[in-house]
Amino acid sequence: MRNPFVMECGNYKTAYSKDMALFSVPRMKIQILVLVLFFLLLPLFASSYVVGLLTLCAIASIGAIGLNILTGYTGQISIGVGAFLGVGGYTSAILTSTLGLSFWLALPLAGIATAIVGGLFGIPSLRLKGLYLAIATLAAQVIILFVISRWDSLTGGTAGMVLSRPSVGGFSFSSTMSYYYLCIVILILTAMYALNLVRTRTGRAFLAVRDRDVAAEIMGINLFKYKVMSFAISSFFVGIAGALLAHYTMIVSPELYSTHVSIEYLAMILVGGLGSVLGSILGAMFITLLPVALNYLINFLTVYMPDLYQLFSALSEFVFGGVIILFLIFEPGGLAHIWTNIKNYFRLWPFSH
Repeated sequence: MRNPFVMECGNYKTAYSKDMALFSVPRMKIQILVLVLFFLLLPLFASSYVVGLLTLCAIASIGAIGLNILTGYTGQISIGVGAFLGVGGYTSAILTSTLGLSFWLALPLAGIATAIVGGLFGIPSLRLKGLYLAIATLAAQVIILFVISRWDSLTGGTAGMVLSRPSVGGFSFSSTMSYYYLCIVILILTAMYALNLVRTRTGRAFLAVRDRDVAAEIMGINLFKYKVMSFAISSFFVGIAGALLAHYTMIVSPELYSTHVSIEYLAMILVGGLGSVLGSILGAMFITLLPVALNYLINFLTVYMPDLYQLFSALSEFVFGGVIILFLIFEPGGLAHIWTNIKNYFRLWPFSH
């Protein structure tokens, strides 16, 4: 029986269900709701250019969450994200432009097709890990892009394919704002799925495989099943992101899915934070907006030093690599860990110690 004269002064969990709750305290629900409302209302006050950048951030966040399920949750390295984006984009392009299917049917089919391809290339993960698995996924990148660029009758080869924006009845998502809302809704659904995935048996198996696969196998976890499942689930969301990106740019071409794109997505989850949905979103926004910020900085500096424009432009790649190295050295937990430290500081302020 609870003593009415004793005041609890902490967040105590007395049941397993409370420990596994999606929102451990009521204020988290309010914070999430405020954040969602902010991004829903932001296009009403921002320019079309800013909304376009936020749309790219939302699409990248979906793909980064998918990659984080594989790398952050399951510990499987992949350098083939760019090719899987291409599978999603080309599948949606073929289904909508060539076969005339609706976007709303082509979108999930693009995710399923990418999941199947990802699952097939995830089969070697049973016997490979670390650098060897990274090389295997790099081989998948090369093979998939080779097929895309050479299968002219289906993919258009190096010329690519042209797509159109989705529509519902007489309404078309042709405007930047309408497509932004579409991507935000899909991002929210993706984030909710990823957050709930960790609370399931499958998610806990992923974490066990990541932390110690040999011990997980001794405990009865089927390594082959869960590693391939991780590749498939991850590739599904990467394929969704690829389809959304294809219909946003309204063009697909092999050069849009190079190894550089795969490195960028790895940078997103490293900078944002491995094994964190929030980190995936923060990292996707950071890496997507970093070139824009550098471009503004270069234009500002060249006003005063126009002769050094070529040098400043070359330094942008150096800054990109330097940012990743600095995060790995000084903040391996990524932006998500920085945000957690800030919240903890102000929650205890001014009595923090």
